[in-house]
Amino acid sequence: MNVRIEDSWKQRLQEEFDKPYFENLTRFVRSEYAAGTVYPPGSQMFAAFDACPFDKVRVVILGQDPYHEPGQAHGLCFSVNDGVPYPPSLVNIFKEIADDLGKPTPTTGNLMRWAEQGVLLLNATLTVRAHQAGSHQNKGWEAFTDAVIHRLAEEREHIVFILWGSYAQRKGAFIDRNRHLVLQSPHPSPLSAYRGFFGNKHFSRANAYLVEHGCEAIDW
Repeated sequence: MNVRIEDSWKQRLQEEFDKPYFENLTRFVRSEYAAGTVYPPGSQMFAAFDACPFDKVRVVILGQDPYHEPGQAHGLCFSVNDGVPYPPSLVNIFKEIADDLGKPTPTTGNLMRWAEQGVLLLNATLTVRAHQAGSHQNKGWEAFTDAVIHRLAEEREHIVFILWGSYAQRKGAFIDRNRHLVLQSPHPSPLSAYRGFFGNKHFSRANAYLVEHGCEAIDW
């Protein structure tokens, strides 16, 4: 199957695109876009990959579902379009960055600036029906994004994998801790942020590891 995605990813994921599950997933997603409102817009489904080629990935942040309200989702996990109010989890992410690194809250919740520095902002499920969280789970996206993480973990070295919450931690459980840095904590959601997300210092720890291995720090 021919999928429009950044070339370096296409080369490594073509095997997935040719599998029966992906053909079934494609049929499902197309029918969903045809039947009603789905986020993100179809052209931004693979935006995380298009902004961050395979060989440029230095950090992976793993989310679960795209945001499901109008104007929010644009293909990068935890990120919202310019001018959109920050969702609660993103508010808490910015609070932790301020506490960890002393950086002021940014004027936009658009995290494309991170993606362009090599942060793959990957949701486990890449699409969602409007107003219905989890509506595209268990349709095949999870198998695809598992393959993405496997490719990175096996073909690259010294990537920082940031896994917030039990879902992300289960998805990344196989990653070799001798080849990569895996940072885990509770999720930044208001339901769990005070149970250990705040104070995790993942942003400074990620930068210290990158610098230690000859990479530039991320300007969070």
